[in-house]
Amino acid sequence: MARKYFGTDGIRGLTNSKPMTAEMAMRIGMAAGAHFRRGDHRHRVVIGKDTRLSGYMLENAMVAGFTSVGMDVVLVGPMPTPAVAMLTHSMRADMGVMISASHNPFHDNGIKLFGPDGYKLSDADELAIEALIDSDEIELSAPGDIGRAKRIEDARGRYIHFAKATFPENLRLDGMKLVLDCANGAAYNVAPAALWELGAEVIAIGVTPDGKNINDRVGSTAPQLLSETVVASGAQIGIALDGDADRLIVVDEAGRVIDGDQLMATIAASWARAGRLKGGGLVATVMSNLGLERHLSAQGLGLVRTAVGDRHVLEKMRTSGYNVGGEQSGHIILSDYATTGDGLVAALQVLAEVQRAGAPASEVLHRFDPLPQLLKNVRFAGGKPLDDPRVKDVVAGVEAELAGRGRLVLRASGTEPVIRVMAEGDDRGQVEQVVDRICDAVRQAAA
Repeated sequence: MARKYFGTDGIRGLTNSKPMTAEMAMRIGMAAGAHFRRGDHRHRVVIGKDTRLSGYMLENAMVAGFTSVGMDVVLVGPMPTPAVAMLTHSMRADMGVMISASHNPFHDNGIKLFGPDGYKLSDADELAIEALIDSDEIELSAPGDIGRAKRIEDARGRYIHFAKATFPENLRLDGMKLVLDCANGAAYNVAPAALWELGAEVIAIGVTPDGKNINDRVGSTAPQLLSETVVASGAQIGIALDGDADRLIVVDEAGRVIDGDQLMATIAASWARAGRLKGGGLVATVMSNLGLERHLSAQGLGLVRTAVGDRHVLEKMRTSGYNVGGEQSGHIILSDYATTGDGLVAALQVLAEVQRAGAPASEVLHRFDPLPQLLKNVRFAGGKPLDDPRVKDVVAGVEAELAGRGRLVLRASGTEPVIRVMAEGDDRGQVEQVVDRICDAVRQAAA
């Protein structure tokens, strides 16, 4: 069944435009609260947010919605998405909410929902909540049963303690000078504290949120300032989180960007060496570089690919018994610790490996030479260009041409009328040529 409101990662949109209005946020709170209201106990929901100006508006609207159906609300303020997931489970809440649009600019916002186990909701739960949002059948609580809301002061301390506990007990970060970019987002307070308490000398940037500067030329999607600061300060490594801190990108001591593929390879190798890697490899998406797959194979490890989105990665990890997975963009899920991507926890695993090796980050984290990879987007006005026979013929020819020497990925965007064409292979010229051929075919089919 098609979804009306939920996308690949909750509900998201331009603030003060449907569906990101205060009215809709209240309806989501009412619907989600009614759906998770089971049994006679006092139900409660944990609500966190990032630093967007609109977070105040949506938070208050959701409090009204949840309390109207009898749910107590625990407000934790600006906190990373993985912290909200962790707190939901550890506090035995009935559900959790993160108000964030992740790496998007401040004028967007979103609502992510978690079940009592700390995992993002199933398709069935999301569809049931969507049905309630548009219905007139939500049962409101009696006046004496309306929920209460309170803010707790120890949420940051709980998450910092949790994150530090994932770092190897026999290691410290003493002597390591690092730059940390928190994207003026949800981790601006907790991430610098955790790294400093573990012994690092922390140069923090992106830690002065004003409601509008989240992800603005800082964070994992804009690592230039991080790279410049690492080089200028003589730091050994740089860590960049995104607005809700569920992903990270690293730069080495020379300011070169190290993406999620290299970081997953590093963590997988470390955990395999320690005998704790499950599943015999890791889970990544179709966008991860073929170089990662070849590298893992040479180490006797496997790579299972899924559709784009950490939701799909996590589902495969859970059903097939893997404990390391993620995306090239820096969403890294370490299921021994977390129920969703956690940029700080993944960063700690990377930092542990660098500290343990006693070598420059450029040596420790460069695990393989990525194959030339090219991604282009083609806009179209309507229809389904990928079903056009002309496009299918070109694609078949390209796949035959790349067989054994490269890889092709075609997919339609789930949020806009765009076909994404990605190819990679040993020959950069060939990769560029085949991508252009497919893009031309798509444009002709869409004309």
